[in-house]
Amino acid sequence: MKLYGALLSLSLIWGLSFVFIETLIVTAGVWGTVFLRCLAGAVILLPLVFIKWKKQQLPRSIPWGVLIIVGVFNAGLPWGLIALSQTVLTSNTAAVLNATTPIMTGLIGFLIFSVLLNKWQWIGIVIGFLGILILTGFEFGNIHSDHFVGIGTMILATSCYGFVSHFTRKHLRGFDVILLTSIALLVGAMVGLTGILWTQPALFSSIGQDISITFTISVIGLGCVGSGIAHLLFYYMIDRGSAEFASMVTYLVPVTALFWGHLLLNEPVTNQLMIGLGVIFAGVYLSTRKKRVNFSLVGKKAS
Repeated sequence: MKLYGALLSLSLIWGLSFVFIETLIVTAGVWGTVFLRCLAGAVILLPLVFIKWKKQQLPRSIPWGVLIIVGVFNAGLPWGLIALSQTVLTSNTAAVLNATTPIMTGLIGFLIFSVLLNKWQWIGIVIGFLGILILTGFEFGNIHSDHFVGIGTMILATSCYGFVSHFTRKHLRGFDVILLTSIALLVGAMVGLTGILWTQPALFSSIGQDISITFTISVIGLGCVGSGIAHLLFYYMIDRGSAEFASMVTYLVPVTALFWGHLLLNEPVTNQLMIGLGVIFAGVYLSTRKKRVNFSLVGKKAS
């Protein structure tokens, strides 16, 4: 029951993250949202890193170059793209598109990391893109519209997740996950800070005047809870359950995001959105499907 409680809690937290992004970008802008999200998440995890350091439980050698790449592609860049997309998309549409992460992971694995995909995985990828087309309304004449650009930036964000998933598996297998996430968040904060200095230099002088209870709750919810505590829940599910069990959150987050978006932001839940979500879910299921192994043959070969 504890595992299912963690799964439900994580899906509610990550679903609510899209609402917090929607709220924060109004005051903090795209890169200010990234900076605050990463910094607040790091504040939660760094004390755990310090405890591990005191107990001498951290690796002696730290691959900083690899970790910087992970931080850029797992936090700084995709979270900036998500925030940018939500300047034109509703939070629930962004959450549904975020569910394409497993589909893009398979495609990026094939294109960049020479991962072989079976027939069902390719069918899943095609179906997933059909779901994306349903969300666009097949209005290809408006391909340069803000709506299409928002969808494109979300797909780029999920592509970043897909890339970093394979990159981490290749270069950081067995690396301490708390240290990995903490450094990634700090790198993400630096990406956000760079974005502020480049595109929003006046933010530092104005943000102090715009701090409200809603703003503070959004920073705590998105950063401390959504990017700090949520990662601990995710690793808990992997440790006590399995990676497959933890991946079930992929299906629940869009559903909870639809609920939060409708409840808190009064966003409509349209038939087009629900059909697109269903088709994307079908694509995700097939794209993560593995071939069944004939264990009798494996046993004969091993003997």
